[in-house]
Amino acid sequence: MINSVQLKNFGPLTELDWQNLGQINLVIGNNGSGKSFLLKALYSAVRTLEDFKRGDNPDSAAEILADKLFWTFQSEKIGDLVTILSDGTLSFSLMFNENNFSYSFDKNTTKTISTLKNQVIPRAANSIFLPAKEILSLHHLILKSRELDKQFGFDDTYLDLARALHQTPTAINQFFGFDGSGGTGFDQAPFYNSDSPIRGQGSNDFNDSRQRLEVIIGGKIEFDDAKKRWYFKKSDQRFPMGTTAEGIKKIAILDTLLGNGYLSEKSIIFIDEPESALHPEAISKLLDIIAILAKHGIQFFMASHSYFVIKKLFLIAQEQKMSIPALSFQDNEWVQSDLKDDLPDNPIIDESIRLYEEEVDLAFK
Repeated sequence: MINSVQLKNFGPLTELDWQNLGQINLVIGNNGSGKSFLLKALYSAVRTLEDFKRGDNPDSAAEILADKLFWTFQSEKIGDLVTILSDGTLSFSLMFNENNFSYSFDKNTTKTISTLKNQVIPRAANSIFLPAKEILSLHHLILKSRELDKQFGFDDTYLDLARALHQTPTAINQFFGFDGSGGTGFDQAPFYNSDSPIRGQGSNDFNDSRQRLEVIIGGKIEFDDAKKRWYFKKSDQRFPMGTTAEGIKKIAILDTLLGNGYLSEKSIIFIDEPESALHPEAISKLLDIIAILAKHGIQFFMASHSYFVIKKLFLIAQEQKMSIPALSFQDNEWVQSDLKDDLPDNPIIDESIRLYEEEVDLAFK
């Protein structure tokens, strides 16, 4: 898991130091504060660590990282990521299982990162970024735009997610060397009772989380190989993605990634605005599921400006005595806190309290 991260002169993030990270981590900030930028910076680093030395990939970590930064942030050159008014270099450093991964470059850098340090053992797990916008109805366009046309528009967070959703359990078995003849292959029926693994894909908690997700949305999604399109299936009926609610699509994506074996107990999931297109009850249930998955090893990073998300995670931290580090943007600086201790001072929370107090005042007039 990621233990800490430090950034300097990284786009809108002039200086940031986030220590003592947990299984669930929350970034709070108004629009334009850089919270999504931070998640993408972390994601680019983690995916570099996962692609490095995977299979027969001959690329160096610096080459993989440069390509990931280029296609994730889609700037003309990666040197454009350096803070505009800064004369210094961009620097990024994280501790992963207490091992360091860091790099730096200046504004003149085009696509070669000369300063990189990597002490992290190559990862076999897969991590994913869930953007605020759903991708199911655009799935085929994303793949065509990036894989065939090689054009900007859909960044790597969208491309990686489109590929992960399209990955079948059989293909994942082949990648990891399972032959489907027995054991813990992903194409086996779900484990039950004493046969269930304690943790990870196929465990009771993973299966329970999937069932809870399907209850929230009232069904699940499936891919039609003949038509090359996703559909929402409810009971015996099938609906096109264009007629399916945005919130249903968003939750269905997580359900699918848990079901096809792409995610495991060592995965890291980055979620940009988990509240997007969801009503408060669905947000609450989704975060309960995230808390269950976090207890079984998956690490989460979420960026939000929703009081519902902040308050629900605060209640989870209090009820389960779970450390949930929060990074809050206030007074033009990033402040670290822990929801296990208290709600952080933040304009989003302050405005929610102000509205509540205004409502109370009106009730007594």
